[in-house]
Amino acid sequence: MVASDALPLDQINLIDPRIYVEGPPHDIWKRLRHEAPVFWHKPWLPENEDAPGEFRGIIGAWHLTKYADIVQVSRDPQTFMSGRGITAYEPIHPRVSPDQISHSMIETDPPRHVRLRRLINKGFTPRQVGLAEPKVRAIVTSLLDEVANRGRCDFVVDLAAKLPLAVICEMVGVPRQDWQLMFDLTNRVLGGSDPEYQDGKSVDDTVNEGRMRMLAYFIDLIGKRQGTRGDDLLSVLLDAEIDGEKLSFQDILEFCFLLIVAGNETTRNATSGGLLALCEHPDQRQRLLEHPELLPSAVEEILRWTSPVMHMSRVATRDTEIRGVPIKAGQRIVMWYPSANRDEEVFPDGDRFDIARQPNDHIAFGIGEHFCLGAGYARLELRVMFEELFRRMPDIELDGKPERLQSSFIGGIKHMPVRFTVRE
Repeated sequence: MVASDALPLDQINLIDPRIYVEGPPHDIWKRLRHEAPVFWHKPWLPENEDAPGEFRGIIGAWHLTKYADIVQVSRDPQTFMSGRGITAYEPIHPRVSPDQISHSMIETDPPRHVRLRRLINKGFTPRQVGLAEPKVRAIVTSLLDEVANRGRCDFVVDLAAKLPLAVICEMVGVPRQDWQLMFDLTNRVLGGSDPEYQDGKSVDDTVNEGRMRMLAYFIDLIGKRQGTRGDDLLSVLLDAEIDGEKLSFQDILEFCFLLIVAGNETTRNATSGGLLALCEHPDQRQRLLEHPELLPSAVEEILRWTSPVMHMSRVATRDTEIRGVPIKAGQRIVMWYPSANRDEEVFPDGDRFDIARQPNDHIAFGIGEHFCLGAGYARLELRVMFEELFRRMPDIELDGKPERLQSSFIGGIKHMPVRFTVRE
């Protein structure tokens, strides 16, 4: 393999999911920040025989690696819209007006995006997050109890994945016996490019099967809930109105799908990536053990360092420019958050993991219209997990090499064996 610093710029391929198996390509992003911060990523053409078939034919797009540029694009939904697709590798959807219905909130633009977001905002306020802490701590305690006597576990599967899954499933109204199903289907939807989740199927078939099965599940759950409301977000959605009109059945389905997928995948990867970072930086780990009051800033550094959602994209609604580079209407712009979170202009020592970093204005949760709705819960879950983990298992360490997700979208870890002794 050619070293990234020797590779011609026009041969750089950030979409290939295989390059992420050994970790995020920070060397490539750093080079682009310095040499081509507004980088034209050529199409992944069919004649490229080395490309997995499902990713061939991906259109060209402008890729951004600088913090300021990503903030600029994120804060200007009139010029850079979400309603035509949000990943680097999906086809650009037909153009819609800002107020036209787009079934997933993450793929809507003002003013509809604001209206949809308001429907569930009450469940994500700082007050609601604070009220959830006892329940989150009880879940963490229970999870640690389950593995305590084993002395070893897969940190991702046994701990990091189960906490956010339990929180979001309970919020939405998914019964406990179905949480494992939600975990499995989320893996297919967001990890479809990884062979572990494909069962011999193509990327597209894996993702589509996971999505269809999850939507079918919620069709059934909505039917059961029609006559009986509960204290959950599904009940809120069933009774919600926008401008006097009830949400469509499809809108409710897409809301449930988005909440489950976004609510568990990213937080589990920040949690597992955070423990990995602490294991790989023993000085910072020891510092945290000796100064637990640093945990809130450690959580922010973990979020900056891991940046679990690696990219989102927008489509230009008009001819414009970024850093003097002309962008044509209809062209895609891809924003790389892990690169922004190590941009030398904002983080002069961004390649250093520092649990006391101040200031730490990372954009791991995005910024602007689409700032992560569940950011408060993610911070709570991370803090409580590490509080309880290091209180009971302060010597936890790696027990093998972590396995990373093969994906250019989610910076994830699939498996991470650890060993520990329990302090009662």
